[in-house]
Amino acid sequence: MVVDMTDSNGHQRSVAGAIHSDAGDEILLSYEPLDEAKALRYVASLTRFQMRRSPPSRADKVVTSLQYEAYTKLALKTMQAILTNARKGNLQPPVAERASESIAPKSPYGTTVTRIHISHRLGLVPVGESSIVIAVSSPHRRESFEVAEWLLEQVKRDCQIWKEEIYAKSEDKENRTWKANFPA
Repeated sequence: MVVDMTDSNGHQRSVAGAIHSDAGDEILLSYEPLDEAKALRYVASLTRFQMRRSPPSRADKVVTSLQYEAYTKLALKTMQAILTNARKGNLQPPVAERASESIAPKSPYGTTVTRIHISHRLGLVPVGESSIVIAVSSPHRRESFEVAEWLLEQVKRDCQIWKEEIYAKSEDKENRTWKANFPA
């Protein structure tokens, strides 16, 4: 199901699916370019912003674009579960174990997050455009950084979103290859 939503400039955008949680969080799967400015405004008191842009090349091949496909309903459900775990402080592996004793949090990372925005692009994504945008706000900078990084890795690892790399034409090489999202 594709839903039309309005972006920050008042233009209609095709969205494959969206979830708005009771906590004020937002998850989007979109066939349109991701709106980084909207993500920033959505979390308002932003302290961390993470984007993953399409890579320009891999080894001996030049990537011209990426094609993302998803099992939309299940991907949204998985992203919502990931977001819920982050808010409960259930970051596995625990982020606090990576922090030194002097900067370890008094409460688990994620429990004081104010707002989270996650959007993932579907369809054809040219090199240089964002394929995923994650924005996290919290009262503590370190928490926002850790939660944003954890969310990115979990979405790449667990969501039912698949990536195909499309390469510049070459006489002796395949023109496209399906790639695992995790590890990068």
